[in-house]
Amino acid sequence: MEPKATEGGAGGEAQLDHPPGNQSAVCSCCPRQEGPLRGHRGLPRRATEPQKGTHKHGHELEEEQEELAEHQPLEQEDLNFEKWKRKPLPKRSLYQKIDDVKTYLWNAETKEFMGRTGKSWSLILLFYSALYLFLAAMFGGCMCCLMWSISPYHPTFNDRVMPPGMTMAPHLEGHDIAFNASDRKSWKKYARSMDEYLRPYNDGAQERKNIHCSLEKYFMQDHLEESSERKACQFKRSWLGECSGLQDPHYGYSQGKPCVFLRMNRILGYLPGQGKAINVTCGVRKGRTDTLGEIQFFPKSIFDLKYYPYYGKLRHVNYSAPLVAVRFASVQYDAHIFVQCKLHGKGIINDSANDRYLGAISFTLDIGA
Repeated sequence: MEPKATEGGAGGEAQLDHPPGNQSAVCSCCPRQEGPLRGHRGLPRRATEPQKGTHKHGHELEEEQEELAEHQPLEQEDLNFEKWKRKPLPKRSLYQKIDDVKTYLWNAETKEFMGRTGKSWSLILLFYSALYLFLAAMFGGCMCCLMWSISPYHPTFNDRVMPPGMTMAPHLEGHDIAFNASDRKSWKKYARSMDEYLRPYNDGAQERKNIHCSLEKYFMQDHLEESSERKACQFKRSWLGECSGLQDPHYGYSQGKPCVFLRMNRILGYLPGQGKAINVTCGVRKGRTDTLGEIQFFPKSIFDLKYYPYYGKLRHVNYSAPLVAVRFASVQYDAHIFVQCKLHGKGIINDSANDRYLGAISFTLDIGA
C-alpha cells in the first residue's frame, strides 16, 4: 500500500522519511529547533549536535559537583584543631645555646661576625659615619646662623610683661617671717641673710665701681655703641638708715622691729612710671589695720628714675638695683599679720588675679616677745 501524500510539499517528504518514533532518538538536552523540519541533507549535522551538547553537559556536571563538595559540612577529623597546632620545639640544652651564641658571634665557616661579613660591617659603618657627620655639620651650621642673627646684649623678641614685679628680702622659708625677739636663734638667720643681701651695696664697693648721679631723670645711654659698657649710679648701703645694718647689726629683729627690703624686678630697657618715680606703700592685706603700727621707709618710699633703664648684665656690669627698706617699728606681738606692699605709678599693675607678684608682694609677720 503506497503512502499517502500530504500537504506541505517537501515538508511532507521529510515527515515520511523520519517517522515520529525516530524523534525520541535525539538527546533531550539538545537545543530545540524552531521552524520547519530540515530535509535529508541536514541529518549529519543533527547527528553531531547531541555530542557537543553532551560534552558541555558533562563539564557543567563536574563544576556542580565541585561546588557541592566545597559546601559540604566538615568531617569530624577536620574539626579536630589539636592536629593543626604548632608542635613545640624540642628543648635545647645549655651547651647548645652557648654554642649558638658562639656561632652568632663568629661563624668560622662563613667568616661572619654577628651575622655580617667584614664587607657588610664596613659598608654599614661607613654609611652611619657619613650620616652622623652630615647631621652634626647641619646642626653646627644652624647654631652658627642662629648665633650670628641674634644679639647677646638684648633679646630679639621679648614676651615678658612690661609692668614689673617685686621681690623681698629676707626670703628664707617662703614669705613668712616668724621669730621671738628674746630668742636669738629664731631671728639670727634673718640677720645673716640681710648681711649677704647688702654686701654688693657696701659704700666702698659703690664708690669704686659706680658714679654719683644727682639728676632725677632717666639715665639714658643709648648713644653709645651696642657693645660699650654702661655706667651705673651709686646706691650706698648707708642710705638705708636704721635698716642698713651699720647702726644695728641685727636689723631691728632683736628689738621686735624687723626690717624688710623691697626691690623691683629688672626688665631690660624698661622705663617705669612714664617720667614719674614709682611709689611704694605697705599695709594689712586682711585683718585689723592697727596691728601693723608705724611703718618707716629708707631712704624714701620711691624708686628713683636715675637707676633706669637697665641695659643687661653684659653692658650694665656694675648695676645695683635700688632698694626700699621698710621698718615695722610698732608691730603687735603674738599676732599673725598679713602684710602687702604695692607699687604705684603710671603703667603699673598691682591687682592682677593671675600673678600675685606683679606690682605687689605679700608676706606674713608673726613676732613674739
